[in-house]
Amino acid sequence: MASLTPAIAIHLAAAGGVLALTAGQLALSKGTPRHRAAGYAWVLLMALVALSSFAIPTFMTGLTGAFPFGPIHVLSVVMLLGLALAVRAARRRDVARHRRIMLILTASFLVTGLFTLLPGRLLHGWLFG
Repeated sequence: MASLTPAIAIHLAAAGGVLALTAGQLALSKGTPRHRAAGYAWVLLMALVALSSFAIPTFMTGLTGAFPFGPIHVLSVVMLLGLALAVRAARRRDVARHRRIMLILTASFLVTGLFTLLPGRLLHGWLFG
């Protein structure tokens, strides 16, 4: 079994926090101080998930040899941009745009998380042996 590096520990803890807050955010009334506070926590944790992914190398070989980043890292960049756009929309009180972006980011996070459970992935090995 692979060892739990600090980067992976931070990544998993932040992802767990995002997962827990996602369920809460869906149940909370929108626009309330509690929704806003949980939303900022969600954004900060999701940013930590995305940023910590860059400390978890995925060595891909290609024309230039070993490269420490893979397609998942592109998603991390897109996630960071999406987070900035979602916060901007909320601050401008563009609720429809904020909601649309947050739903896309949440769905992306959940689908990506499901891929970590596939056989051959590190988390699958830890959880299912």
